[in-house]
This record gives sequence, C-alpha cells and structure tokens, in this order.
Amino acid sequence: MRFTVNRDVFSEAVSFAAKLLPQRPTQPLLSGVLIESAEGELTVSSFDYETSARTTVAAEVSTPGRALVSGRLLGEIAQRLPLSDVEVTLDESRVQLRCGSASFSLPAMPVDEYPQIPRIESVSGVVPADAFAEAVSQVSLAASKDDVTPVITGVQFEIAENALTLTATDRYRVATRRLDWEQQGSADELSALVPAKVVIEVGKSFSGAGTVQVSIIKDGERELIAFTGGNKTVTSLLIKGNYPPVGRLFPEGIDNYAVVNTADLVEAVGRVGLVLEREAALRFSFIEGQVTLEAAGTETAQAVETVDAHLFGADMVVSLKPQFLLDGLRSTHAEFARIGFTRTENASKPGPVLITSQRSQDDTGEESFRYLLQPNLLLR
Repeated sequence: MRFTVNRDVFSEAVSFAAKLLPQRPTQPLLSGVLIESAEGELTVSSFDYETSARTTVAAEVSTPGRALVSGRLLGEIAQRLPLSDVEVTLDESRVQLRCGSASFSLPAMPVDEYPQIPRIESVSGVVPADAFAEAVSQVSLAASKDDVTPVITGVQFEIAENALTLTATDRYRVATRRLDWEQQGSADELSALVPAKVVIEVGKSFSGAGTVQVSIIKDGERELIAFTGGNKTVTSLLIKGNYPPVGRLFPEGIDNYAVVNTADLVEAVGRVGLVLEREAALRFSFIEGQVTLEAAGTETAQAVETVDAHLFGADMVVSLKPQFLLDGLRSTHAEFARIGFTRTENASKPGPVLITSQRSQDDTGEESFRYLLQPNLLLR
C-alpha cells in the first residue's frame, strides 16, 4: 500500500473515524482505524461491533492496499503534521508516514482479523443537514447520562406523516423537536432509539453536508441505524427496550404563560445563580410586566434581579434548577421564549413548565421545539 493525500483532508478523515472509537475496547483490534487505498481514493473507517464510521476522500494511490493502525495515535499525529502532503506506505508489519520533514513508523495490526464494517444498501428518508444538526443540539442535552437505565441514554427517532421527531429525557426534563422528513422507503411509521453520543457526533459532523440520509434497518438479525452525509457514513446498533411514553406529559394547551427576552433571562439566571448551592433551585415570581429571580445561597449570600416579562393569565411562582432552565432557554434558538405554566391537583404546587420559542413578543409561538421541565421527577 502506498498513497499520497492532502494533509488537511487526511487529518479530517482520520479524526472523523477515530471520534467514535470506544474508550475501553474489548479487543485491541477495535482500537484501530482501517485505512484502505484503491483507484484514486482513500477510505478511513472504524468499527467496534456497535458503531462504525466511514469516510472516503481523494488520494493519489500508487499501490492499493489495507492497513490497520491505532486510531487514537494516528489521530493525534494527523492533527500535528506540518503543512505538506502526506505519504503513507505499508512496509511489511509497519505503516510509514511522511509529511514534510516529519516521519513516523507505526505498528500495523492484523487486518485480516478485523470485523467487516456494515454495508447499507437502502435509505428510509432524507432530512436537511442544517435542520437535523440544529434539532440534535436542541434535544440531545436532555438525554440521561446515567447508564443504569439505558433506554433514556438515547434519542428516540419517530417517523410519521413526512415528519421526523427527536425526543430525549433524563426524567427531570423532556426535549422534543419536529422537522421535515422526505420519505424514501416504505411509508410505514418507523421508530429507533439511538445512543445520544452517536446522534451528537452525527449532528456535528454532518451539519454542512446539505442533506442527511437516514436508514433504519430492522430485519430480525440486526437492528441498526445509518446516517450518510456527503462522503461520510455512521452506523449504530439501536438501544433495545421500550422508550417511556413521555409524549403524554406534554399539555394539549396552555393559557397561562409568560413571554421573555431569551438573552436577558439567560444572563439574569447566570448572575443570580452564582450564590446558589449545587443542585439548588431558583425562585421565579411572574407578574405582569416582570419576573423576579431570587436565590438564597450559603453563608447568607442572596441575590435578586428582575427581568421584563409579558404575562398572560394569572401570576405564577415556580422554582426551577438554573442549569436545566438555561439548557431549555438556549435551545429555543430564538429572541424570545414562551414559558408556559401547568397546574396539578394540588393548587399550591405548580406543574411542569413548558418552554417554546417565539420570534417576537406578540407572536403566536413556535411548536416545533418543546422543552418540558420540572424540579421533581417527571417519570416514576
């Protein structure tokens, strides 16, 4: 194997393939990236039986071939190479890499023992890459980080009526975003529970791809999802289990709500929250014309601030965890946010708060993104 490739192209390809490598591979081979050169192109890929990443770029190929080398090490080397073309050669059991005045010799792992990377031949549908990347950034932050309950560490994909809905929850909040979906395969409704770390990486890597092709495969032998954008493909096994029915937690309509400038409230929460103990909540008192933020911290530290707010309905007092609230406000991606209030059977205990985006103070509001938040657990 011998090829020459642009330094930046090579670095990006190796970085993309290495990002999804497991932190603790079950086999040494699974820590490697596979390099394949043939007919004017270079393919770099990784696979650990659960996720795979694959990208193909242009290269000057003198001798076709394959080699498997440490992904982490190759990625670090590729990022620090001088500004010159990269020449890679397989010399028996070592991979020789030269770039300008720098040269490296890396041990090659037995490529014949490397597992076969999944091939995807069908497409379920297509979404705009920029809208998909935005939806992922809005929703994925609500996915649980606790592996004790694997089903809520993922992002739920639901496809119906030419729309894709992404949903995530960690029991304290639920985030959901609906976006247009161009059906390519069967018109049947589809669902898939995808690890959040994979969805996040796809959203970042494919944001400039124009469109993202999504393939959901459930054929009895395997259940996986594949994302293809430009010259990149990522596959992932689906998380097994039933996703909790969080959709029923969203209220059908809210008459009592406040409209606030998103940036103003974000800044105020950041300031007032400085005196809070960890995991403590901020108190928000909404009346027509303003919302008052109050915090009582350690060693008698206190903070109070008011922000302009346009209130519809009755006055409301709620206590919310500041970081969870900030996540919801920032995810609206809008100048104004609508904060809707729900009631419980206990008149003195407010229900969950629903945050949606709003283009202007007097707008009717947007429903494509919804963020439901409550300090107490939403799911029992």
